[in-house]
Amino acid sequence: MKISYNWLQEYISKKLPKPEKLADLLTMHSFEVEEVIKKVNDYILNIDVLPNRAHDCLSHIGIARESAALLGAKLWIPSIRLKENTKLKVDDFVSIEIKDRNLCPRYTARAMTNIKVGPSPKWLREKLESIGQQSINNIVDATNYVMFETGQPLHAFDADKLSGNKVKKIIVRSAKKGEKIVTLDGEKYDLDNNILIITDNKEPLAIAGIKGGKKAEIGETTKNIVLESANFNLNNVYQSSKKLALQTEASLRFEHGLDPSLTIQAIDRLAFVIQKVAGGDITAGAVDAFSEKILPKKIIVALSKIRRLLGIEISEKEIGKIFNLLEFTVKVNRGNDVQFIVEVPTWRMDLEIPEDLIEEIGRIYGYDKIPAQPPVGTLYSQPLDDLFRLKNKIKNIIEGLGLTETYNYSFVGEDDLKKTKANPKNYIELKNPLSLDLKYLRSDLMTNLLKNVRDNFNNYFDKINLFELGKVYLLRSKIEEKTMLSGILAEKEKTGKLFYQAKGIVDGLLNKLGITGQWYDNFRATPEWSNKLLWHPTNSAEIKIDNQEIGYLGEINPEILSEFKIKGRVAAFNINFEILAKLASEELIYTPPSKYPAVIRDIAILVNLGDSVADVLNVINNAGGELVGDVDLFDIYEGNEVPDNKKNLAFHIIYQSDKKTLTDKR
Repeated sequence: MKISYNWLQEYISKKLPKPEKLADLLTMHSFEVEEVIKKVNDYILNIDVLPNRAHDCLSHIGIARESAALLGAKLWIPSIRLKENTKLKVDDFVSIEIKDRNLCPRYTARAMTNIKVGPSPKWLREKLESIGQQSINNIVDATNYVMFETGQPLHAFDADKLSGNKVKKIIVRSAKKGEKIVTLDGEKYDLDNNILIITDNKEPLAIAGIKGGKKAEIGETTKNIVLESANFNLNNVYQSSKKLALQTEASLRFEHGLDPSLTIQAIDRLAFVIQKVAGGDITAGAVDAFSEKILPKKIIVALSKIRRLLGIEISEKEIGKIFNLLEFTVKVNRGNDVQFIVEVPTWRMDLEIPEDLIEEIGRIYGYDKIPAQPPVGTLYSQPLDDLFRLKNKIKNIIEGLGLTETYNYSFVGEDDLKKTKANPKNYIELKNPLSLDLKYLRSDLMTNLLKNVRDNFNNYFDKINLFELGKVYLLRSKIEEKTMLSGILAEKEKTGKLFYQAKGIVDGLLNKLGITGQWYDNFRATPEWSNKLLWHPTNSAEIKIDNQEIGYLGEINPEILSEFKIKGRVAAFNINFEILAKLASEELIYTPPSKYPAVIRDIAILVNLGDSVADVLNVINNAGGELVGDVDLFDIYEGNEVPDNKKNLAFHIIYQSDKKTLTDKR
């Protein structure tokens, strides 16, 4: 936020310190001043206003209020003495209709007649140019000036360009699918029903909270105007701005939320300034549509709590002085403990709880004045719980099997769901996502692992082996949180060996954990912890221990790989960690190894293209009975020498008896 030093001085009762000293003061108590720039007869302070204070400090008055509190000065806000023409009633010129009060809590309008559009006076041009704004004309410049002064975005419409007869109707509604608007800079935008717009009876006039349209643009011939000062839903403005890839000074302010009480103050100030620079008559009154009046919050904080959290013996008098400097109204109750009943102005939307007030006291008092004290206490080493030990053990095992651990966000976006053909209704949607790419809580680890492969595989590596152990969130009758273990193997050369490599990793993990009895079953129609469409229709299987399902194993569906633009072959496994942990913690029965040698045989089987590997494994195990110690798939071949709609599967089979040495006959 660029702030003019000279402009700032207009709102403070005492002379400001030199720009560099003011910058240091603000940095120590409020916001970091990134640089101070000398500009002709002025200085520009580039202030990094924090997001939690954007609602009241993205303006000269907001920074002046902070500066006055730190300097012990009074804030001077220019008085507004409107000269309204009592013969002209605003209701005879404009009316307001708000379709959704949640998206537009307040809309205030005024009307002016007989204004004269022309160049702005020197003082107005210089103020705007000092902070990098280009002068356009006296009406547009006045709206920008008041916005940078108060923080409230404003807009002016040419009333004669609005549809309707004498009374012009302004409608605030969601856009209809297929509607378009040409903005003031000549750009055309396609709208949809998630974007809030300002319209007349016929067509869009502006994108609410973002940018005005060309239709009612102020021009040289404009004589009568309608002024807008509104409050829009911050989430809607943010999402619309991202969707349209259009951010403006107005949207920047609305995205952080604004005090609805500010609309009437700002529009009166705007009408006053326009009359000063462009003449004309101000109609009597304002049209002010709002859902409910915003009242100041009351927060109670005890003196003992203030002292305890700040760690200093600050006096009651000092605290009262700080509250007064911040323009808070305070009453004091004196009982067993002194309590401050603080009425917080509506412009301080960030203050909600006693701790917020204590933070305000601390920063105005000065954190540098609070003496440093080393913490006093006894530190104990916390014993590691069994689950934590098991997680570390599993990670070490899998890393030893050649996979690299990755950590991903617990979120996925709309585009991710489209690529994996997932239904958004099955995902938990965040009310206030940081971006559209982080809109939903993930229900599996595979989606983000596929993105890891996409981002690294195509450009940097020929092979990638990754795994993640983390939380997923399932939308059932209630929200369920599960811990899953997922791994992914990718290679550019389509050797057909990835399936059994993934199987080898799963078998190796289970063996190291002392879990036996695993086998691979046909893939279910509706897997519990995974999106079925992710997996290859035939080269996939359930992982089971005895009759208990613990996860899934197989190749990733080529269609999904194509969506992610992954060129190559990818296999993966997805295991429910909670079941795995339970099995790993069960008491193990020791079985001594057989003293008789094992016999290894390789077998190649020609099967139908649609036959699953799991079916073939089950046939081998059933036919061999108790003599089959292990079966590993080591090749899948589909080529010219194989009949159409057939594939060749090759297996290593290990036979071993604990009673005798096996021969070719038995």
